[in-house]
Amino acid sequence: MISVLDSVLFGEVFCYDDRIAAVFADRQRLADLLAVEVALARAEAAVGVIPAAAADTIAAAAAALEVDTAAIRRGVAASGVPTIELVRQLRRAVGPDNAGFVHRGTTSQDIVDTAAIVAIRRATMLIEERLKEAIDGLIALADRHKNTVMAGRTHGQQASPITFGLKAANWLAPLPRHWQRLAELKPRLLVVQFGGAAGTLAALGDRGPKVQEALARELDLGPAVPWHTQRDAIVEYGGWLALVAGSLGKMGQDLTLLAQTEVGEILESSDAARGGSSTMPHKANPIGSEMMVVAAQATAALLAALHAAAVHEHERSTHGWPLEWLVLPQMIALTYGAASHAGAVARQLSVNAPRMRDNLRLDGGAVLAESLSLALAEKMPLEDAQALVKGAAIEARGSSDSLVAVVRRAAAIRSLESGIDWDRLSDPSAYLGATRAIIDRILDDAKRSLR
Repeated sequence: MISVLDSVLFGEVFCYDDRIAAVFADRQRLADLLAVEVALARAEAAVGVIPAAAADTIAAAAAALEVDTAAIRRGVAASGVPTIELVRQLRRAVGPDNAGFVHRGTTSQDIVDTAAIVAIRRATMLIEERLKEAIDGLIALADRHKNTVMAGRTHGQQASPITFGLKAANWLAPLPRHWQRLAELKPRLLVVQFGGAAGTLAALGDRGPKVQEALARELDLGPAVPWHTQRDAIVEYGGWLALVAGSLGKMGQDLTLLAQTEVGEILESSDAARGGSSTMPHKANPIGSEMMVVAAQATAALLAALHAAAVHEHERSTHGWPLEWLVLPQMIALTYGAASHAGAVARQLSVNAPRMRDNLRLDGGAVLAESLSLALAEKMPLEDAQALVKGAAIEARGSSDSLVAVVRRAAAIRSLESGIDWDRLSDPSAYLGATRAIIDRILDDAKRSLR
């Protein structure tokens, strides 16, 4: 084991499951490389660079090829790329009459980069599936708790009342934007790499651009000018992964704090097997939420390395390319795992509404301070009203009285009590402003993104 993502013991906690692992498995990578070689042969046959019969022979040989992976491994150690030995094996398989038509006019980086884009497309489809599950789960959670009143918190302290539906909707809000960002990114990302030795396609004469377009059609990718040392779309994709993981990490951080014993407003899962402790039978640790935070922090760190990998020299690079190989699959796996955890947590979350109501009464019900200040501001300058409420909040902390009761007494002393609806000011659910409209707008945006 080199990375915990590859570990039989630890991998599953990051949701590095068989599907995402299979995208980057050695066997699949070799299959992708061969698929690109076959697509290139068919594209060159379509343009007239090689005979159609040769392309058919290459395709048949690739389909039947028993790749000598040990030889590939030795080849990678010797040359840094898998294509040299793989092409040698494929040429041997097609026979001497057609060997010269294999890998015609291209270079190793063309094949490796294009195969990587094929893998990225496959992996991204898996992330999209998990992200859709997370969006669906959060839509349901936000809708179900539109009216579940709780304390809004700023700087770690209770601020004003909100609903848990709003909190869930705010976790949801960036996900449709990420969906849109991905749609905008795909035409820049999902393109072939085809430039030949130095990005000029010189080996194909004036037919190079036509081969490039035909190759793109064969692989259902977009055509593009050679981008051997222009890695902006790859880095942009890494940024997208880090954004998604970061948004889900915010959700995980909130849930971890809400699950604290002293807060007790949520339980991540009712599954007794989740979040256990070796010594404390009562524990129900929010493991999924914790892993969402881990994924956010790890992808943010890895993104810095991916930006460093964008520095490629001249027309073909040395160090930047392998650094990309090292970093990007991890970012993909971590983001996939974060989306998987988010969907599962959203579906399984247990919300303790009574505890939320109880917590609103902590600190004398100080969450009502703003509404009290605004009510008193109808009868006195706002600054004076705020000063009165601030003094009352300090007094309430040291007594058994609620903030509303202390403010009411202070208002009575100043003959300001009449005409104020003290019962309404005592009700946190009466001070929610546009909460319902905000939730509805976020839900509508999310539903539209999935159409």
